[in-house]
Amino acid sequence: MKHIEKGVSLRHAPRDFVRDLNVDNLSAGLVAGIFGLSAGIIHISAGTAAGLDSHFIMIWVVSYLLINGLFGLFLPAYYRLPLPMANSIPGALLFAAIIPVVGIEAALGATLIAGFISLVAGLAGVMGIVMRLIPMPIVMGMVGGILLKFGLNMVAPLENALVPATMMILVFFLSARFLRRIPPLIVAMLAGITYMIYSGVDFSGVEFSVAFPEFIVPTFTLEAFLSYGLPLALILVGMETPAGVGLVKGMGYKDVPANGITSVGGFATMISAFFNLHSTCIAAPATGICASPEAGKPEKRWVAAVITGAVFMLGAPFYGYVVSLIQAMPGYFMAIIAGLALMRVIASAMRMAFAGKHEMGGLFAFLIAASGVQILGIGASFWALILGVCVSLIFEIRDFGFTTARPPVSRRPLGRSTG
Repeated sequence: MKHIEKGVSLRHAPRDFVRDLNVDNLSAGLVAGIFGLSAGIIHISAGTAAGLDSHFIMIWVVSYLLINGLFGLFLPAYYRLPLPMANSIPGALLFAAIIPVVGIEAALGATLIAGFISLVAGLAGVMGIVMRLIPMPIVMGMVGGILLKFGLNMVAPLENALVPATMMILVFFLSARFLRRIPPLIVAMLAGITYMIYSGVDFSGVEFSVAFPEFIVPTFTLEAFLSYGLPLALILVGMETPAGVGLVKGMGYKDVPANGITSVGGFATMISAFFNLHSTCIAAPATGICASPEAGKPEKRWVAAVITGAVFMLGAPFYGYVVSLIQAMPGYFMAIIAGLALMRVIASAMRMAFAGKHEMGGLFAFLIAASGVQILGIGASFWALILGVCVSLIFEIRDFGFTTARPPVSRRPLGRSTG
């Protein structure tokens, strides 16, 4: 436990939460929470494409929200940092794809082992080494590539939904300029909701339903571990934690508990394996929202992460209702809100990726992540880090600082001295 970074405390967290709560971190937390709820549609799409049972898919998403929301209450409260918890989207795609091959019990057994590996990595304090081997410019290049699609999705509605898109984006910037006491995200959301009501969006198809996680006993097979568990462990340790830490540091926080984040994520992933869930880790896009300047003063942004966890937990049992509500909304609404919330984060990621060392590695990581390419069934985010590091090792080996530079040796010109 000596390698786990010490936090503030949970003892006075409720009191400090009330003290630090304000309209800025409340709005950022709500946006991040709603964004996380909408991300469950990715699980539904992946599970449906893999031919998984609809009941299992719903339990999978409910577990994702409830378990990650629970740990998302305690981690930011303990460290007083904007560290919301969610699950690995690349891991979710691997999970959905492997279940028809090895079965759900074996897949969850591999999840349990991956969580154990992540827990041991955090307890052993190896994240400092990992972060050194995967330099911050490369991490932020990958993050910038991932988040680029949110920026593009924000402006894409200008083509087919010009009026509401222009109104929401314009209202955001005008409110940021003239309404200093009201978070611009809230104003933009209200503008979008007003337009939906005015345009007569049909919510008649919204259905109410309730579901809860179900206990399951994992089993262990070598095939499941090699094809899914080991890649998941590498993703959790080598991608998810570095991406989350990079986002938080990019917003000006100096000391970010990489070992603590990895350990908590690993422990929670082990618990998740008994409830049909593939992972728990720091939530990169939600972290960008909670850690952004839109969440208010830096020392109070941790509240936004706690609110995100609360939104997850409150929405989990009713996720079927939430899904039908989100599906009833025009696609532009959440796309614009997420893009506006992440604009400064995208700018910060690009700046850190291309402002110094590891420039080529950061650029290659950005391009791979932005492309969305899959290699050997593993998503672009993972390969962005691996290939970005490889490129930097080839072209920018000195930037790693593996060796100490020696002072130049003075050489005398050959020949006789003329004394």
